[in-house]
Amino acid sequence: MVEQDRIRLGVNIDHVATIRNARGGQHPDPVRAAVLAAKAGADGITAHLREDRRHISDNDIERLMAEISLPLNLEMAATEEMLAIALRHKPASSCLVPEKRQELTTEGGLDVAGAEDYLGPYVEKLKASGISVSLFIDPEESQIRASHRLGADKVELHTGTYVEAEGEDHQRELDRLRRGASLCEELGLEVHAGHGLNYDTVEAVARIPQFAEFNIGHFLVGEAIFVGLPESLRRMRVLMDRGRRNREG
Repeated sequence: MVEQDRIRLGVNIDHVATIRNARGGQHPDPVRAAVLAAKAGADGITAHLREDRRHISDNDIERLMAEISLPLNLEMAATEEMLAIALRHKPASSCLVPEKRQELTTEGGLDVAGAEDYLGPYVEKLKASGISVSLFIDPEESQIRASHRLGADKVELHTGTYVEAEGEDHQRELDRLRRGASLCEELGLEVHAGHGLNYDTVEAVARIPQFAEFNIGHFLVGEAIFVGLPESLRRMRVLMDRGRRNREG
């Protein structure tokens, strides 16, 4: 795997839709946010179409496919309904994620090692239709190796535990990400990172040379309330680039 000179920034627009849905109607429009993100330098757009449609809607996915030029990464649960939607729209990539109705947001990675037989057909059908497949997992050796066995094109390592850790645990979780990214490189898996990354935590992860892409949403949308979406992206891009320039040897 070639060391990445620049980390791609995928912007997750889910929580623009969360704000819209809190009151109903059409404002703020997540597709408009995607267009603004593209103009501000995003490399891709991520949207999670949940089974309960709590934020992104089916119509949002249709419009994103029709109205943006950036590649769309469709986050989805491994269900027949979501598979049919992905196969109909054919986004550039699909990231299989765990999903529970009672959670506020995705909690931890997918248990690929414990569900290989179940997940295998989904990975196979998505890839057969030309959709690049990613699996959202914790940075654990067993999960990375299981993802490789299933034939995933890439994995997204869950960074939420690292972001929330304090003191020595913070460094310990960063080391887990480092080891996980190194194993992905060894196996030939493209490696991404996401969940909870913010201005205080993104630079250290960007120093890990194997990471090719970060998917960030909630923090950028929250900062956009104060400074606007283009500026929140610009600041994140500066920190990502600075981390990559100072990457580990």
